[in-house]
Amino acid sequence: MVSVVPQELPVAVIGAGPIGLAAAAELVGRDQEVVVFEQGDEPAAGVRSWGHVRLFSPWSELTSPAAERLLAPTGWAAPNGKRYPTGTAWITDYLAPLAAVLGDRVRVGATVVGVSRLDRDLLVESGRDEQPFVLHVQSSDGSIERVFVRAVIDATGTLSVPNPLGSEGYPVSGETAHADRILYGMPDATADGNPCAGKAVAVVGSGASALTSLIALTSDEVHTPGSRVVWVLRRGTVGNSYGGGDADELPARGALGARVREAVTDGRIEVVTGFRAIAVEDADTTHYNNNGSDSDSDSDSDSDNDADGRVVLVSSDGRRMEGLDQVVCVTGFRPDLSFLSEVRLDLDQRLQAPAKLAPEIDPNWHSCGSVQPHGYDVLAQPEEGLFLAGMKSYGRAPSFLAMTGYEQVRSIAAALAGDLDAANEVELTLPDTGVCGGAGLFDSEEGSGGGCCGPVGPQPVSLGGLSTAGGLGGLS
Repeated sequence: MVSVVPQELPVAVIGAGPIGLAAAAELVGRDQEVVVFEQGDEPAAGVRSWGHVRLFSPWSELTSPAAERLLAPTGWAAPNGKRYPTGTAWITDYLAPLAAVLGDRVRVGATVVGVSRLDRDLLVESGRDEQPFVLHVQSSDGSIERVFVRAVIDATGTLSVPNPLGSEGYPVSGETAHADRILYGMPDATADGNPCAGKAVAVVGSGASALTSLIALTSDEVHTPGSRVVWVLRRGTVGNSYGGGDADELPARGALGARVREAVTDGRIEVVTGFRAIAVEDADTTHYNNNGSDSDSDSDSDSDNDADGRVVLVSSDGRRMEGLDQVVCVTGFRPDLSFLSEVRLDLDQRLQAPAKLAPEIDPNWHSCGSVQPHGYDVLAQPEEGLFLAGMKSYGRAPSFLAMTGYEQVRSIAAALAGDLDAANEVELTLPDTGVCGGAGLFDSEEGSGGGCCGPVGPQPVSLGGLSTAGGLGGLS
């Protein structure tokens, strides 16, 4: 039998994104041992994946106080607080230096594939809380290492699990087979060989990330006389899909909907409502009924599109969106819970967020500005010593803020250090959006903006002179 004293072990942080690194900085500042596991080959690998995106948050809201204190002795100088960085600048000017200061506490190429208690699976109750956590960590060579820790902060975000095209939560027929024609996230007009430039593209989604994609696709770098941009909405009307407008306390983001509305009015964007996809297919002989089953059709009707390698989106009411070169799927993200199957969780059945937090972040009722400050006690799971933080704590809710995550991990670190007075003093004032969402786009790097980093995570992209901000700020 392995003999381990839990209190002599480090705290594990899963995910070396902005919130994970901030958690490590908080713990180091309280003289707590910590190890950070990052599945990518560099810290903040998730942010790197959308490095061309310019965030809505200014620098003043993108660095954590604990990280600044850790960086200060190195001669690091905080960037101009009024400026808005891209994801790449966020890494270069802050996240990479922070990871360097943390040193070998950060392990890259280390994927946590399981979290459990020593010698206990999910069923076993006896002596559970006295046992340390065991992290099953897979290296790039495929080998698995068991790492003992006393507590776990899961800051893995949601970027790695985009929602599919299907409105029922599952991939539609043909979605996997046509993966080369589907982009989950934002198109980058600056990339070589951009698959969207001058093409017929459908954008599926109704949030701010969809608005950002639409603006990107109608930019001069992408849109040509031969382009076709279709905005595909599951809902029956556009409704508030244009965003919060003047009600958004982040004016730059609020203006995004107005720009999309203008592009719709002048014909650069077609709008299709009430379209719930059930299939992606080649433009060939296979058609789908509204129950998803095959039906015969004229084998010659779409031969030209098939020759071009284009695809067709099919809706549950039988409509067919023909001749698409690319489908941009921006239908949101969800948390990866697969590696937490052997620990005890208390999650909301709908949002997959901590049950105590879910009522405060339900997008049916809340924007990011109406979320109440919350700390370790709200984020703690029934498995004592396990916390969900960052975008992971929001589950499927879209309106996460970077500064929310910084306050979350400050409270968690204080609790783990035994300072419950500090852990319970949670304070945070957030800007209201007018509606839920996260990503957006604005013209100038300078000017008034706010702190919503909002889906990912990742989400936004910047095309040429256009700046956007994504999801939860691309937090991983």
